[in-house]
Amino acid sequence: MIKNALIVTYLASMLIVFNSPAQVPSADSVLQYSMNTRWSSEVDPDNVWSEYPRPQMMRDNWTNLNGYWQYAIEDKSLGQPSSFEGQILVPFAAESALSGVKRMVGKDQYLWYKRKFKVSSLKKNEKLLLHFGAVDWESTVYINGEEVGMHRGGYDPFTFDITEYLERGEQELVVRVWDPTDSETQPRGKQLSNPQGIWYTPVTGIWQTVWLETVSDNYIQRLKTTPDIDRRQIEVAVQSTPLPSDTKLVMKALAEGEEVATVEVPVAENSQQTVATLNIPTPTLWSPDNPFLYDLEVTLTNARGKVLDVVGSYFGMRKISLGKDANGYTRIMLNEQPLFQFGLLDQGWWPDGLYTAPTEKAMLYDVQVTQEMGFNMIRKHVKVEPARYYYHCDKMGMLVWQDMPNGNYFRNLRVSPGDEKDADRPEASARQFELELQEMMDDFHSFPSIVVWVPFNEGWGQYDTERVAKWAKEHDSSRLYDIPSGWMDRGVGDMIDAHLYPGPGMEPVEESRASVLGEFGGLGWPVADHLWWDKRNWGYLTYQDQATLEQEFSNLMLELQGLIGWGLSAAVYTQTTDVEGEVNGLMTYDREITKIEPEALKEMILPLYQPWWNKRMIVNDSEQNPHEWRVSFEQPDGEWKNSDYDDFSWDCHSGPFSADKNPFLPQTTLWDGDKLFARQSFHLDQVPDQLFIKYYISKAEMKVFVNGQLVTELESRGGRKRHYTHNLLSDSQQYLKQGKNMIAVEVTRETTSGAFDMGLYTTESLITSDKTSK
Repeated sequence: MIKNALIVTYLASMLIVFNSPAQVPSADSVLQYSMNTRWSSEVDPDNVWSEYPRPQMMRDNWTNLNGYWQYAIEDKSLGQPSSFEGQILVPFAAESALSGVKRMVGKDQYLWYKRKFKVSSLKKNEKLLLHFGAVDWESTVYINGEEVGMHRGGYDPFTFDITEYLERGEQELVVRVWDPTDSETQPRGKQLSNPQGIWYTPVTGIWQTVWLETVSDNYIQRLKTTPDIDRRQIEVAVQSTPLPSDTKLVMKALAEGEEVATVEVPVAENSQQTVATLNIPTPTLWSPDNPFLYDLEVTLTNARGKVLDVVGSYFGMRKISLGKDANGYTRIMLNEQPLFQFGLLDQGWWPDGLYTAPTEKAMLYDVQVTQEMGFNMIRKHVKVEPARYYYHCDKMGMLVWQDMPNGNYFRNLRVSPGDEKDADRPEASARQFELELQEMMDDFHSFPSIVVWVPFNEGWGQYDTERVAKWAKEHDSSRLYDIPSGWMDRGVGDMIDAHLYPGPGMEPVEESRASVLGEFGGLGWPVADHLWWDKRNWGYLTYQDQATLEQEFSNLMLELQGLIGWGLSAAVYTQTTDVEGEVNGLMTYDREITKIEPEALKEMILPLYQPWWNKRMIVNDSEQNPHEWRVSFEQPDGEWKNSDYDDFSWDCHSGPFSADKNPFLPQTTLWDGDKLFARQSFHLDQVPDQLFIKYYISKAEMKVFVNGQLVTELESRGGRKRHYTHNLLSDSQQYLKQGKNMIAVEVTRETTSGAFDMGLYTTESLITSDKTSK
């Protein structure tokens, strides 16, 4: 059981971090820590991140600009430096060890990059494009001393046409970056100038691949594919430069090399958006069990049949939606079938590269191990990965919930638990947030693995929730929305999301929204010789040995089975790896130690994918409808716990019970006194193998007896509490019996306030009846 002191300590530490103004400690204090991974030594400056970076729109003619560039860090008041300080390895952020720099860049400084490159002479009607995978946060690009353009946003790819700026011979590329980290309101995820607790080292500058690409003057700029399995179609939207009227697009879908559909679409004059539909007969549906991908070829030609542009892509035929299960619960459906989605909260941080994994193989390792452990989903938490990450998830069948990397958890932009109003976000800040949100949704639209968008997390910068939810759904109706994940729900989106540590628990399923557990667990184990720093290492609950960690994790998995029976559609365990001072990962930060063997984890997790839809109540709780108990507020005489005890003189009252007004409970029976004794009989035609208790205790502790036998002792979990807890009760065959049974409960208040409610249920098919003693 979690202790109140632990919860209070956690909340206090979070309040300190949430409410502290942005601090800029010395670079030495922030960047003194280091840790390698097994892939650190595999980083080759002459061949770093060398795969084509955009697998959803591939061309052959490209040049990788990753490698050593020159860098300088200068005061913002100064112009472009006349001399540079040394080398930086792109695409690793300046604060990372792999960059070779490992220096802080403050809000009052610019980070400057420079490199030379050569290009072959362009043919008539050819253009040269300069692509950036991601740069954090504001980038201004210069070619041969001329400003080409500026981009704001730390997570979305962007492109400049640099043709008109080219000169004969060698070209000079300069990039100026400004990143205010936590002193401004731009999306930034978990970066903090003073990393602590759940906040990490800042990331500044280029952190994804930079590359050149030669195209014709008429070319394809973006593809968006949207599957429709109901109509057996794939919609392909092609964004391009303004095209002349004599051009056409040819789209071809292939399955394992065999053509399955082709369509030719004439392009209207000056059109920049062309949409076509391909019919896919008898489609093979994409799922975690069968991640089948179709290839897609899109060719742009003129009236004479000359190819102007051709790109290779792919798509998956899948549908993510809401629907009802056999018990009438609203659930998340994949391809019209309920599938429990169980994933890891994945921060995507690396001790050597921070935002950037040292190699693609390293990045892929996290997904592979997650799958080996038995998880079928990843919640990519307040960070966006390179496009190749989602490509591998598509190929492996790994579902992804993609967060928007908000990060405004300070001052008036944070919505605290219990706040009735959203944050009053400044107009310019809101516009920038929505611009970056739209870019994320558009740039990663075509990856079938992404099934959920998460615009807000735990009130960080949460504003205009209803409007943002409506806009997002209209912008992309092909996915589900978790708006927001945790804390202050506003009744919108496709899910109601609880965050509980350690949990598990859930909000009741709604008629038009599924219930999900967006974060839970957080069980920590600081593994000696694999820790980031010598400061306090942090976890929601921290254990000191592997055996205890494994047992506690196993208990959580058993308890999840019961929640699935109540309609829980998905759960996200915190987290994939330790990150800096956080030690609640299933792997250490360096990925050297898997804290529980993947085979053991998989054995615990696989039962969650069985159809636990057959939940049957044995004793009803009063979370949604009141149910009666025989109650005494004074110590009863005799063996009051036994089945044959005469409780005729006890009063009948409906749960839940509370000593004062509890905003998290429905109308309650007032409980006057330090103790509460409650009894209820129930009938079993068959004794279940699995028995779950669903309970609510606030500022109290209780003992539960069945047929006179003590079966569990439970205490308040403290802290913010509006959720019921579900536990699996062991050895139910030892105290349950066919026919009449009696449950008796003794509840003791810890303070002048306290609350109690509970029920019993099983996930097995049983015929039960509720026969309360009169």
